[in-house]
Amino acid sequence: MNKLVVSLLLTLGIAGGAHAAGDAAAGQAKAAVCGACHGPDGNSMAPNFPKLAGQGERYLNKQLHDIKSGKRTVLEMTGLLTNLSDQDLADISAYFASQKGSVGAADPKVVARGEELFRGGKLEQGMPSCTGCHSPNGAGNAAAAFPHLGGQHAQYTAKQLTDFREGNRTNDGDAKIMQSVAAKLSNKDIEAVSSYIQGLH
Repeated sequence: MNKLVVSLLLTLGIAGGAHAAGDAAAGQAKAAVCGACHGPDGNSMAPNFPKLAGQGERYLNKQLHDIKSGKRTVLEMTGLLTNLSDQDLADISAYFASQKGSVGAADPKVVARGEELFRGGKLEQGMPSCTGCHSPNGAGNAAAAFPHLGGQHAQYTAKQLTDFREGNRTNDGDAKIMQSVAAKLSNKDIEAVSSYIQGLH
């Protein structure tokens, strides 16, 4: 039983390698260059760049490490993290995690379908609801490094779901949770759930 619990915790990222503790105050200065795309406080105004404000610190730190190492390809960030230390990445993560995220609006034409997918999944196809990992209000699960989704730009979310579905993004761990979920979403499903998420708070 204990082996099962440890295995589950490792899969969720709760146990395992320790990361440096982030210092939000130090991270503010280090994140200055990030502000060009993501906004000074992490509330990006451009719909193709993700909002980082209020995102879970563990999730941000993992993504920064994955981008730096090449496990996750983000062309716009090529070379930007090369000279940053683990402490720098932890500080930047802590800074953006400490900021308050903004919320957008959902398209009323697709909000009902988006809510249906987010809250109910597609059980007939074996797809669970998004709430299991990302919580009913989209706040995510910071301890498990499951991202905060509520208020995220619909365009950015749609691209990530499409990339998971098409195999262009694969850094969701050995369990491949997002790849298996996104595989069951049509283009219209992705549009609807992404729009719903943009207005979720």
